[in-house]
Amino acid sequence: MNHDPRALFLSHGGGPLPLLGDATHAQMVSCLQKIAAEIARPSAIILISAHWEADPLRVTAAASPELIYDYKGFPPASYDIEYPCPGNPSLAADICQQLENAGIDCIADQTRGLDHGVFVPLKILYPQADIPCVQLSLQKGLDPLRHIELGAALRGLDDPSLLVVGSGFTFHNMRAFFSPASHESVNANVAFENWLIDTCVNPEVSEEQRIERFLNWSSAPSARYCHPREEHLMPLLVCYGYAGSAATKTYQLEILHKKTSMYSWHC
Repeated sequence: MNHDPRALFLSHGGGPLPLLGDATHAQMVSCLQKIAAEIARPSAIILISAHWEADPLRVTAAASPELIYDYKGFPPASYDIEYPCPGNPSLAADICQQLENAGIDCIADQTRGLDHGVFVPLKILYPQADIPCVQLSLQKGLDPLRHIELGAALRGLDDPSLLVVGSGFTFHNMRAFFSPASHESVNANVAFENWLIDTCVNPEVSEEQRIERFLNWSSAPSARYCHPREEHLMPLLVCYGYAGSAATKTYQLEILHKKTSMYSWHC
């Protein structure tokens, strides 16, 4: 690869709330708008969302992907959201080829649409919906090494105009979102965030050490409190695997009254 791979990890908030004017997502909206103003516009986006797990891996291959409103109990306007971005069947085929070259099975899915982990943050980042986007699933089983390897395999695309986006959440304890904050819960949230930020951006951590930290993420302070299940963390590991280095920028903010973060590489 003769360029620095560009990647962006986003904490995407709760369902469609960022698009509905929810006050607890105001920092998220402003952060994404700031990121969009700062980074070079990509020719196409490969997005890995926490809300799609498959085995084998799958990638959306429709020319005009539909939206999947994969949430319940929200206002009617939540189900009228539109994001008519084009797909990119050629890019989907290239992704499958690169993964196959790395010994990773992948299927081009002609019918699957884009879930809210895709269209909610992209509607804030690029509201014109004019950048082609393909969605790549997580690997069922959520093995950390598998997702780092998945990101590394995407480097074979070798296109400096691409942007790989991981859409997850650095805090994802659903019960905690709707429980009163306590001294213990606040400290647990902060402890894991501090560990994650150091792991992602500390230049004094070697890549071997960084990989080891990611592989053993569940041993980090309060890891299983912040992530009872790790699907919202795996897109970050794909981004890291693609970039292969410390993040070049971090964004710290609060979403749903929880400290959370976003990261970019070479954007």
